[in-house]
Amino acid sequence: MNANSLPSAPTNSGLMERRAAALPRGVGQAHPLFAAKAQNAELWDVEGRRYIDFVAGIAVVNTGHNHPRVVEAAQRQLECFSHTAFQVVAYDSYLRLAERLNALAPGDAPKKSMLVSTGAEAVENAIKIARAYTGRPGVIAFNGGFHGRTLLALGLTGKIDPYKLGVGPFPGEIYHAPYPCALHGISVDDAIHGIELLFKNDIEASRVAAFIIEPVQGEGGYYPAPAEFLQRLRALADKHGILLIADEIQSGIGRCGKMFAIEHSGVVPDLITLAKGLGGGFPISAVVGRADVMDKLGPGGLGGTYAGAPIACSAALAVLDVMEEESLCTRALEVGDHMQMRLREMAARHKCIGDVRGLGAMVAVEFFHDGDHARPAPEIAKAVIAAALQRGLLLLSCGSYGNVLRLMVPLTIERAILDEGLDILAAAMDTLA
Repeated sequence: MNANSLPSAPTNSGLMERRAAALPRGVGQAHPLFAAKAQNAELWDVEGRRYIDFVAGIAVVNTGHNHPRVVEAAQRQLECFSHTAFQVVAYDSYLRLAERLNALAPGDAPKKSMLVSTGAEAVENAIKIARAYTGRPGVIAFNGGFHGRTLLALGLTGKIDPYKLGVGPFPGEIYHAPYPCALHGISVDDAIHGIELLFKNDIEASRVAAFIIEPVQGEGGYYPAPAEFLQRLRALADKHGILLIADEIQSGIGRCGKMFAIEHSGVVPDLITLAKGLGGGFPISAVVGRADVMDKLGPGGLGGTYAGAPIACSAALAVLDVMEEESLCTRALEVGDHMQMRLREMAARHKCIGDVRGLGAMVAVEFFHDGDHARPAPEIAKAVIAAALQRGLLLLSCGSYGNVLRLMVPLTIERAILDEGLDILAAAMDTLA
């Protein structure tokens, strides 16, 4: 083979052209890059350029890219077997992971856990379990919430564009209530009143199986639910025999400074859904809940061919070990406080930053025109992301208007790398001044 016939090195632009020809438009991509390798909070593309990663696979690699303990656990399992289907021939890593999650979940009642593969699967199974336990059909979710892209999960999701456009109708008996957000004029009283109006006008409380809520909205804008609201929601659920499901798919596994974000409120949910950070980059999700609730469905009512895959279970056990051994819940609080301090310094220089907020290392900046909370500025968020990318920083937006910048760094990020990324973000902001 002569030099002229050697295959050319891949480029981002060349791969993007092939992507456009091979993939449907509906599979989005935030940055026109293809990854070659990643380590902790750094990523290199196929052209060899380095990026600081403030996305973490959308809050997945809480323990960082390629944590050696997680890699070792996955490799060790792969040498034994990769698949049996747990419902056919079981393996102890599934059992050990369920036991660990049961012990970690808040509340004194006995717990049980089931494992599946994706966040949407966990959500759909949680709703199925809640309906089976209560014998009721209704589910109340919240405006701005995101629960997945499968059809039932989309029905629960409280945002139309782009997720729900043109793919309805959605499953019935799903209702949406206001999510409390003082920044946008919705108080805790307003949100509770919204639920009471649903009981009065749309579905009687005695037909509602569950509330499902993100303790910190993810795609909806990184708005933490006030502790008072979660406490009143728990009381309302208890009053009417309704189950409370905490969707911790993005906020869980230490992201918010406790293993589960809802722990900050002191509220104990009946069911918790987990995914993202649980697997350290391997696809796994879980429903954890009260044993009496989880046991309602009979054998065969729960599961799936790839549910609780052995490599992912082994990786997840390693993730939980790392979370404990490296005190990553405490680290999340430290990282989050530092990010908010730096972001507030930026806000003092840039009127377009209308809010800086967060719980632990789930931190957001919201942009408005001239600081006017009635005038969201998604174009500013987009411009900051583009300017940061040119300087080697990966960022992602969210929010109903696309005007929120969400920072979800690996909890293991080194302070020097964190500050380097924040310096890039500050420089990107300054280009817009």
